[in-house]
Order: sequence, then C-alpha cells, then structure tokens
Amino acid sequence: MSLDHNLFTLNIVQNEGNSAVQDLVLPSGAIHYHREKEAGQTYRINLFDPMSQSLLASATAPHASSKHKTIELYNPSHVVEFKSTGSLTFRWTFAWEEHTFEWKKEACYLIRKPDPAVIVAITKEAQARIKTSTVQILDYNLNRFDIADRKGLEITILTTLLTLQDLNSANHGPSDPFILSPPVHAEAPPPPPRPVPKTGIDRVAEMHAIHYEPNEVIVNEECSVENYGEYAEGLLADDAMLFITIRSATPADVPKVLHVVEQVKRLRHKRDVNAGMLSEDLHQYVVYDTKPTALQRIKLDGPSRNAYTPPSSLTVHLSKIPMPELHPSAMALENHSSPETPMSSSTPSTPSIRPPLPQARATSAPHERLQAGRSSPLNHEASLPAIPRQSQQAASFGSLWGRPRK
Repeated sequence: MSLDHNLFTLNIVQNEGNSAVQDLVLPSGAIHYHREKEAGQTYRINLFDPMSQSLLASATAPHASSKHKTIELYNPSHVVEFKSTGSLTFRWTFAWEEHTFEWKKEACYLIRKPDPAVIVAITKEAQARIKTSTVQILDYNLNRFDIADRKGLEITILTTLLTLQDLNSANHGPSDPFILSPPVHAEAPPPPPRPVPKTGIDRVAEMHAIHYEPNEVIVNEECSVENYGEYAEGLLADDAMLFITIRSATPADVPKVLHVVEQVKRLRHKRDVNAGMLSEDLHQYVVYDTKPTALQRIKLDGPSRNAYTPPSSLTVHLSKIPMPELHPSAMALENHSSPETPMSSSTPSTPSIRPPLPQARATSAPHERLQAGRSSPLNHEASLPAIPRQSQQAASFGSLWGRPRK
C-alpha cells in the first residue's frame, strides 16, 4: 500500500549492536522507540523510550504464535487484550476506550458498525521480506473521533504490529527475522504403502458398497460363483432384507447368473439343515431381455427364423414374500408361446370327406310276400321306415333274384 510521506511515519530497522533490539526510526533518522525481545520459554517484548529508557508497554503470551496476547501499558497502567478473531481470514482485534480496532493484513481499521470501517494505520513491506519495514499513522482519520489518550493508542498500535511480525517469524521460521530466506526443499516422505487388494467375498462387498443398491448383486467376470453366492446368501440372512436382485453385467455373464442363483439356494438350504430348521421358501422371478444388435437380413435359404437366441441380460429376483407384480401376465404368455404353434391363415382349408349315410340292406323275400304286406290292413305308411329311392331300387332289383326257381 502506498504511503504519504507528509504523515507520521516510522521505519523499523534492526539494531546494529544487539540482534534482539529493533529501532523505530523517523524519516529524519532519529530513533523514536526501542523494541526489545526477552529470551525465555514464554513470549515477551518491551517497548522503550530511547531518551529516558523508560518502559512504555509490554506484550506477553505463551508463544509467539499464540492467538491471544496481553498488552500492558505503563505510566499510567492499562491492559489491552489482543486476539485473533478471523476463522478463515487474517484478523486481529483490540479495544481502546470505546472503539474497536482491527488489523487486516497490512492495515489497521477503526470499526464502525453499521458504517464502513476507517483506516487509521498502514504498513509497507520491503522487497523480499516478510516483515513490515514502514508504518504510518493516519492522524487525519483519528482526529475524526473522540479519543482521550492519543499517545496510548499510538503505542498500542505499534506494539500490536510488532507482535504480528513475531507471529510471521514463528510461522515461517527464517534465520534472519527480516530477510525472507529461500524455501528449503526437504526430501518428501515416502508415500504410504498401498493396501493389499481384497479378494473373495471381501472384493464383492467392496464393489457393491459404492456403486449399487443394498439388495442388488451384479455378477461380472471378476469373482467366482462361490464368492457371489456367499455374498448374496448373506444378504438374504438379514431379516430386514425381503428380497435380493441378481443381474448380469454383460451378456457373457448370463450363464453365470444362473450358477450364482443355484449356489445361493444350496448355501441357504445347507444353513437351515445345520441349524435344524425347515428351509424357508423362496420365490424366484426371472426377467430376461433379448436386444437385437443390428438390422437383420432375412435369408430365404438360411436357418429358421425361430432359432433360439440367448438373452442379452438376465435378472433373477429371490424373494421371501410373493411379488404379484412380477407374475407373468396372459399377454406375456401369448407372446412367449412356442413358434411351432400353427397360426390362422386366410387360405381355405381342404374340405373333409364325410362317410356315406347307411343304406338299407337288399332283401331276398318273395315278391308275393311284399305284395301281401302292402295289402295288410295292419300296414300303413308310418309302420315301415322310409327307404331312399336308391335303396328302393336296390330292393326291387334284389327281389328279382329272390324268386323261386321253376
């Protein structure tokens, strides 16, 4: 951030005689404050007046990187709490009299809610350095507010800024507290060993843990029929699982699905026998689909169109309860009827030959007997059955041969 040299400005420089001392120098070269860091396990810095060597303020904390520091001013004594209030951003806050101040990166603001914050101090970092080299107090902004102890506020702002410099040193750890040392490229630690790949039923459970439904078993070529059967039988052993679905991943896995279903039934029956209990009935519902891969050309001299085509996918539902919605409907049965069933055609069928009606047997009785029968009073038209014309001719013809020889 650019600075105005007409304002109160201090440059922070390292003391040549003592590495633990920093001088806050005016642009004219006169030393305005001394800053000294005490050695020890706990963090403490002191700010002195260079002329009288009197202690003006001190900042203490368990460590330089602590999120809470205590600043104490002397003559008169006053304690200021300086703490980090930003969770995701850099923000440190302290209170002075009735106002709240915040350090945000390279500037200090006086907070006025709901009005915008007012900047009261700015800093500037030297090139290739992580610490502030110059700080400037904006008096014209401070004059807008009613602040009784202006000198105490100036000392507090400078002391909090110096603690933030030590915080940067603790986080970055340069050998020189002012010069940014080049990054050290430490040898990267070896990567952790890769976990041993799972096999068997553990591999089946691993594949189904993320991609599929809890009651779904997708059969592919990776694991064996025994692994899939053991995994599926374990699902059915759960009382909360009413049904499972076993389906093929590719057309090549359709036969494998049938073997897995049989393995599930075998394991379930074996478990019930070992437990000395009757096997619970399972309802099995099979759904398959045959999808043509491309347009097919009909060859008149080729094989029959009704040749068997294996299904491209197979799904088997094993359920502990009946599932009426999966029962085959009458329309489905008609669609899946045998192709050899004769179909109705518009071509007229060949008429059937009916057997001839039974004819009366030719009689050999004498002609006189017939004549006598006709003249009998007991005889009438309804007493004899009606003889067809053909039969009558046959009877009269036969009567000629039935006459007695002379």
